[in-house]
Amino acid sequence: MNPEQSSNISVIDPISPAINRTRAILFEPFELKKWFIIGFCAWLAYFGSGSGGPNFGGGGPQHDGFHHGDNLEQVKDFVISYLPWIILVAVIVVAFIIALVLVVTWLSSRGRFMFLHCVAENKAEVKIPWSRYRQHGNSLFAFRIVLSLIGFGIFAVFAVITVLLVVCLAQGGFNIFAVLGLVANVLLFIALVIALSLVGKFTMDFVVPVMFLGAASCVAGWRQFMTVLSVNKARLLLYILFQIVIAVAISAIVVAAVCITCCCAACILAIPYIGTVLTLPLLVFKRSYSLYYLRQFGPDFDVFSPEVVEETGLLEES
Repeated sequence: MNPEQSSNISVIDPISPAINRTRAILFEPFELKKWFIIGFCAWLAYFGSGSGGPNFGGGGPQHDGFHHGDNLEQVKDFVISYLPWIILVAVIVVAFIIALVLVVTWLSSRGRFMFLHCVAENKAEVKIPWSRYRQHGNSLFAFRIVLSLIGFGIFAVFAVITVLLVVCLAQGGFNIFAVLGLVANVLLFIALVIALSLVGKFTMDFVVPVMFLGAASCVAGWRQFMTVLSVNKARLLLYILFQIVIAVAISAIVVAAVCITCCCAACILAIPYIGTVLTLPLLVFKRSYSLYYLRQFGPDFDVFSPEVVEETGLLEES
C-alpha cells in the first residue's frame, strides 16, 4: 500500500496493540534483568531530555543598606581588575557546556536506536544495537545538531529584533508601527519554534523508525517520510494533538503515584536511570504507539514486518 492510498488511519487503533506489546515485552514473563537492560537503553535514549522545575527562590528586590551607585562602582572596578581571568573562565565554561551538550546529544541519538531495537524486536540488548546502528545514530546526531544551530540562530535574530523594537519604543514613545512589528516578530518567532518542535517530534517518532528499516541517513529517512507527510498533513496534526492527550494522561498517572506515596515516588523517580526503569512501561507504550501508528501507512513503514519477525524470531500478531 502506498502512503497516498492510505485511508484507514486512526489514532485510537494503535492503543490496544501498544498496550499488548508493552505487556508482552515487560510482563510475559517478568524478568528484572530485562527491565534493567531495556531501561538502560531507554535512559540513554532520553538522556538530557528532562527539564527541571521552575525556580521560585528569591526573585524579589533586596535592600541591604548599600547604595546602588557604590555597588556599581565596585563591580566595575572588580571587572576591570580581573577582566582577563573573567574572560578565561567564561571561555572555559562555555566550551565545557558545548562539549557536554554534544556528548549528551550523541549518546541519546545512539540510544534512540537501541531503545527502538529493544521494543521492535522484544530483545534486551545493548552491545548489538549500539554497534549495528552506529551510522544511523551518528547521522541522527548530526541532524539534531544542525536543527539546534538553526533554532539558536532564529532565537538570536529574533532577540536582536525584539530588543531594537523595544529600545525604539522606549526612546521614541508610542509608535504603532513599532508595536505592530513587535507583535508580528513575537508571533513569527512562536510559529518557527512550533515548526522546529514538529520537525524534532516527527524525527524521533517516525524518521528514526524509517532509518531503522534501512534508510542510509536522517536526510534519506526524512525524504522517505515526506511521502507520508505531504499527503497526510491533517492526520499527522491529529496525531500531534492526540500525543498531547497521551502526555497529559501519563503525567496524571505519575502525579497520582506521587500523591499516593506522599511524594516518596517523586524522590525515587528523580534518581537517574532508576526513575527510567520504574517508568519503563510508560516509555515502552509511547514508543510502541508511534510504531503501530506509523505501520498503518503501509509495509514500508512497518518495523514489525515479516522480515523483522523472521530475523528476530518474534511472532507478531497482525
